[in-house]
Amino acid sequence: MSKKVLALTGNDAGAYAMKQINPDVVAAYPITPQTSLMEKFAQYVADGVIDTEMVLVESEHSAMSACVGASCAGARVITATSSQGLALMWEVCYIAASYRLPIVMPVVNRALSGPINIHCDHSDAMGARDSGWIQLWAENVQEIYDNMIQAVRIAEDQDVFLPVMVNYDGFIISNAVENITVYADEDVKKFIGEHKSRYTLLDSKNPVTFGTFDLTDYYFEHRRQEAEGMRNAVRVIPKVAKEFTKVFGREYGLLEGYKLSDAEVAIVALGSTAGTVRAAVDLLRAKNIKAGILKIRVFRPFPEEEILSSLKHLKAIAVLDRADALNAIGGPLYNEIRATLYNKSSIPVVNYIYGLGGRDIGIDDINHVYSDALEIAKTGKIKEKVTYLGVRE
Repeated sequence: MSKKVLALTGNDAGAYAMKQINPDVVAAYPITPQTSLMEKFAQYVADGVIDTEMVLVESEHSAMSACVGASCAGARVITATSSQGLALMWEVCYIAASYRLPIVMPVVNRALSGPINIHCDHSDAMGARDSGWIQLWAENVQEIYDNMIQAVRIAEDQDVFLPVMVNYDGFIISNAVENITVYADEDVKKFIGEHKSRYTLLDSKNPVTFGTFDLTDYYFEHRRQEAEGMRNAVRVIPKVAKEFTKVFGREYGLLEGYKLSDAEVAIVALGSTAGTVRAAVDLLRAKNIKAGILKIRVFRPFPEEEILSSLKHLKAIAVLDRADALNAIGGPLYNEIRATLYNKSSIPVVNYIYGLGGRDIGIDDINHVYSDALEIAKTGKIKEKVTYLGVRE
């Protein structure tokens, strides 16, 4: 199998994966910090490297609407967005999932307004967390590339047939340059396979209807079917990852623990911050402090049993959220971790809201979190359930 190392930004890596996937249709609208992703992909189309039908639209709402139409017609479809663009898509995102359309969409995570901000936090993806889309999260440029390839297989699995978001932190990794390993075009093409739609509007011999008026007699059953696709994804995502490892040699799972098996305290995190936490763990371990990290790669479906198994031995847990649910009780990841442990564990869990609007988080901040967790582990007492880390109070 042919491999080569390229220095790519996160957006370039996403575009490179899209080039290799060569989708039938891409409908998109530019928004910072996603813009360079679609610029790069559009160049591949303009140069004749691929034969994707590129549809330039007037808004993100129209982009997702065009993707829904193309997917209903039987096409393999990809789009991309960020922040307010995803918010403008929300109506149609629910429709895409409820129609069971295997659309893939990189989301370059950026704060939602207001006030207007173009930098990273996770409020965009978290706002759409219950829309029926599978959510993969990347820590670095390599994972953006690898997640994009796996996303196609996950979305198009016959037991899933749901759209997939590939989330990665705006500017922090979307515009950062890293050396990554890319795979031969033919190997990627073979791995994702041919696109096979369940149904297509263009099959006149087997007519189907999308977008019907679904009243009390059938709506509940159709939503239940959608939920079953998400349940099936818990099994399918590791299966696809295992096949990916076999072909390309890089391992992925629903989660990734680091120095967790013998840890006494741990941080749970999403996205690029996991790399900073890992560096802090190494420094603490050098001082014989048993710290660890659990990185969540898959947020939807939420891998409850796997998370419980990974965390059940700890003495204290700190959950990092780069989004505030504005519910007065903590961030979205924190509340789901806490719900997972409820009635199954008495481990104290605290929440740190951090990095909103792109504010940096460093080793000192992480050390502060671990220091708090160690004190909780020692005393069993929680002073603050939710802390806004690094904010000027």
